[in-house]
Amino acid sequence: MRTYRLNLAVLLCFGLTLAGCSREHAQPTAHAFHVELAATADGAKAGRLLVFAEDAKTAEASSKDGKVAQVDIDQLDPDQVSVAAREVSRLEPGQGADVDTAARAFPASFAKLPPGDYYVQAVLDVDHSYNYTGRDGGDLVSDVVKVHLPAASIPTLQLTSTLPVHDLWSLPASATQAVRDALPEARKHTQDIDFVSPALSAFWGRPVPMRGFVLLPPGYDAKSADTYPVVYLTHGFGGGLGHFANGIASTWLAMSKGEMPPMIWVYLDESSPTGTHEFADSVNNGPWGQALTEELIPHLESTYRMDGKASGRFLNGHSSGGWATLWLQTRYPKVFGGTWSTSPDPSDFHDFTGVDLYAPGANVYRRADGSAYPLIRDKGKVLATFEQYAEMERVLGSYGGQMASFDWVFSPRGADGRPQPMFDRDTGAVDAKVLAYWQEHYDIAHRLQTQWPELKPDLDGKIHLIVGTADTFYLDGSAHRLKDVLDGLHAQSDIRFLPNKTHFDLYADGSDRTALLKQIAWEMYVVARPQSTLKRAAP
Repeated sequence: MRTYRLNLAVLLCFGLTLAGCSREHAQPTAHAFHVELAATADGAKAGRLLVFAEDAKTAEASSKDGKVAQVDIDQLDPDQVSVAAREVSRLEPGQGADVDTAARAFPASFAKLPPGDYYVQAVLDVDHSYNYTGRDGGDLVSDVVKVHLPAASIPTLQLTSTLPVHDLWSLPASATQAVRDALPEARKHTQDIDFVSPALSAFWGRPVPMRGFVLLPPGYDAKSADTYPVVYLTHGFGGGLGHFANGIASTWLAMSKGEMPPMIWVYLDESSPTGTHEFADSVNNGPWGQALTEELIPHLESTYRMDGKASGRFLNGHSSGGWATLWLQTRYPKVFGGTWSTSPDPSDFHDFTGVDLYAPGANVYRRADGSAYPLIRDKGKVLATFEQYAEMERVLGSYGGQMASFDWVFSPRGADGRPQPMFDRDTGAVDAKVLAYWQEHYDIAHRLQTQWPELKPDLDGKIHLIVGTADTFYLDGSAHRLKDVLDGLHAQSDIRFLPNKTHFDLYADGSDRTALLKQIAWEMYVVARPQSTLKRAAP
């Protein structure tokens, strides 16, 4: 994954305004920070240089024992931490660069911060992945320093530490003890996927691997004639290879206890330097859907004891992964026997997280009355607007953010080789020509409505969508519209709205955080093995 980001950084360098990095060439301002690379660093560095600032009292109140270990943005509370940024093309050990906190800052210039004490920290995002992963292995960070702003002179921060590479098999702090105990055995039944795709390699002009894991069920015997249904699962935005360990261990544990049926689970990495490619065939990211269905799946079916037919191939994903699996099912209906997509990204662009992109004069920032479109909510309270989120991504960098990711998947390619933005980042105005391309190629509801007679024989009854009525990103609205379209076509579909469930607790029922996944697995198994007498074991 890191290799891709480094390659993309090289590929897109022509699109950046890269400033000189030595202090004598920088022009300090009244509201700047000077950031130096420690003299002990192992060589010159480049990337996006970020400076974060948080009110000292707020930071201390939310930290353990009043000790502030890091200063970082919180997407669910975007205005709490300020961040300023610039690009650096080459930072030598012992050299520094000035970051003008007014030139590119969120939520506003540091000069507008109330006078007082702040905790500040600098980060050099070496592979331009901050919008997707946050600070990650290989990034350089400074110590957290307490300063008074406005400062009498330019404060200096020193990049002294390099963050370690993430262990793919580390579990989150929230993992239960039972899952931790199951992980070693689960790993014995898990095999890596590292498949070089001919189609993607031809598109990019270099070897491009498809990555993931295959989890084999208890009792799997490679020499047996028995085959198993297969679930192709992919993650949401911000996920990747390092986010599957908990799910693999949980699923293995459930299968071993009889709480889930015996199936092969394929965990697919859909992360990329541009965000999530969502297994869409895109003029910007490449033919990921084709590579999956025509190359990787046949390869896996020739390697493992898989059913090898549509009635035994299923899809599951959440959020961006929910959109990816819904897209794959509707784009390749003959390949898959059903998708169980949860809280998918917008499937009908008449409701793009609450915005009707097709409305005359559509604007993703403001309604016609001037009020802001919300993007994130919790328990009825708006946590962030569409405009706040887009501007925060803009400061963190042009790579891998959620809004930029949509452009990379859905948009036509511009004359500069980059995807054309669907909306103006300054004003929020929707580009009608770009949107027309989005509609023709990636509006799932539109595709179903205009092509249903052709799709119905292979697709009818295969769409399962589950979303909470209190979805954090307002994704229930688009699901309602998709349901209306399917109902209008008299299609067989299964679209469920779980009362008061959000984006983050959809799968939980009481203390069981994977209750919905267990239910989904059994629903899939009934399709694959309609005559089976196997029943779910009591918990």
